[in-house]
Amino acid sequence: QVQLVESGGGSVQAGGSLRLSCAASGASYFRSMGWFRQAPGKEREGVAGIRSGDGIIAYANSVKGRFTISQDNAKNTLYLEMNSLKPEDTAMYYCAADLGPRWASVLRADQYNYWGQGTQVTVSS
Repeated sequence: QVQLVESGGGSVQAGGSLRLSCAASGASYFRSMGWFRQAPGKEREGVAGIRSGDGIIAYANSVKGRFTISQDNAKNTLYLEMNSLKPEDTAMYYCAADLGPRWASVLRADQYNYWGQGTQVTVSS
């Protein structure tokens, strides 16, 4: 049974940093993993994704240069380093993972079968 557990969210002031973690269990290898976020009243959007098989890493334009996605395969953990945070980054952040071969953008929610419960990130101005 696959489980994804996020941690590291919190409240910070604009310009601050946070590091999110996603501990994955139930499988030894996920072909794709990603971070999504959803603010109240808005659709879920892909923030960053990584596909190990072909080395693809992608970021939403809104976070490029500020966020960095990485993974520790030995720990089966996905990370999202978030710097220069802005109030518009405030959202619930979700970890996502998938086992199968996928071909579309890693920022698309339909590329993932497994989701965590989310961790809240709040950035104040």
